[in-house]
Amino acid sequence: MTAEAAQETGADPLRPALPTTPDERPLRIALLSYKGNPFCGGQGVYVRHLSRELARLGHTVEVIGAQPYPVLDAERGVTLTELPSLDLYRQPDPFRTPRREEYRDWVDALEVSTMWTGGFPEPLTFSLRARRHLAARPGQFDVVHDNQTLGYGLLGLERLGFPLVTTIHHPITVDRQLELDAADGWKRRLSVRRWYGFTRMQKRVARRLPSVVTVSGSSRREIVEDLGVRPDRIHVVHIGADTALFSPDPAVPEIPGRIVTTSSADVPLKGLVYLIEALAKVRAENPEAHLVVVGKRPEEGPVATTMARHGLEDAVEFVKGISDAELVDLVRGAQIACVPSLYEGFSLPAAEAMATGTPLVATTGGAIPEVAGPDGETCLAVPPGDADSLAAALIRLLGDADLGRRLGAAGRERVLRRFTWEQAARGTVERYREAIGAATRTVHR
Repeated sequence: MTAEAAQETGADPLRPALPTTPDERPLRIALLSYKGNPFCGGQGVYVRHLSRELARLGHTVEVIGAQPYPVLDAERGVTLTELPSLDLYRQPDPFRTPRREEYRDWVDALEVSTMWTGGFPEPLTFSLRARRHLAARPGQFDVVHDNQTLGYGLLGLERLGFPLVTTIHHPITVDRQLELDAADGWKRRLSVRRWYGFTRMQKRVARRLPSVVTVSGSSRREIVEDLGVRPDRIHVVHIGADTALFSPDPAVPEIPGRIVTTSSADVPLKGLVYLIEALAKVRAENPEAHLVVVGKRPEEGPVATTMARHGLEDAVEFVKGISDAELVDLVRGAQIACVPSLYEGFSLPAAEAMATGTPLVATTGGAIPEVAGPDGETCLAVPPGDADSLAAALIRLLGDADLGRRLGAAGRERVLRRFTWEQAARGTVERYREAIGAATRTVHR
């Protein structure tokens, strides 16, 4: 098809047309996500970009989600079906008690009672609502794709006629252990255990899933070890960056001393405390060094305490709710992008920073080396939880412009070669077709 013909038909001239044989026909996909807003972390980014790329490939995608609702690219034909919860953690009134007239059924009562006992109910209650919703729509989807809900309601969907594929970005048991390790006192540890009580359910469900997609080899190993899923049921499909959006732009001026990082939550997993500690050491060598954190400024807790102890309140800026274009320019204008996490199942911030050509300093926690690449070739790599090593890498890169340019160019090339959303969508579709084929063979036995 020529570009002119594509414009007349509404097709994308940059995308090949899908074959129309029975095994390659466009699919009707239900994408489930109990937490889909892209400003709430990586799961929301995953839903937005994967659904867009699946639609670009010619598939029909309906996202079924709860609050905070996903932000989707509607111009590609991706639709959103809202499956509302009681939204118990919404701002500015988190952990609220609903009014009597808000209750609709027993699932709502379960959601509130779990919150009252200190647990996190959303994965379970969303899965129950999703099952009820899908059961009322027989034959409308070729495959259901669950985005790490791992709730009891998803078990047995195949018997309702819905082949199931589930993405596990990484086991939440890792987050649980890191928070327990950082907890101060038995009361805090008890609170962490109650909150993460849903991980017992997720472990039981994961072991019974027919097809699991994960985003890195590191996550695959963790899923086998922590959740007990059989290795033959787990398939790695790397995710990636929006390389058209996250791209170099020489017109954006570099701000001397600027370091940028993403930390969507003040949790030990993100390692922000160690970056703040490192910044104090960096500023002793380079007083113009400063940090911009994409995330909400904590009013209390380890990060706030560390900033106050080192007198860094004016050297650390937090930005929240910025647009995609503002985020890209923020990363482009930084001398260094930093990922200080203790663990990542993939690390979208690393891939996105590399895609802009911004040199990267990153830890070796979890899958980060799989994304960021070899130390000294595409990034500077340091051990997780080591503020001294982090400071040394930042000081080295701030003082060596040639090294920065070399790392930035190599990082961009690595992302283009290995980590794009189109590649992710094509790999995911392969998993869909395998799941559909397996379900069909089971029915015909």
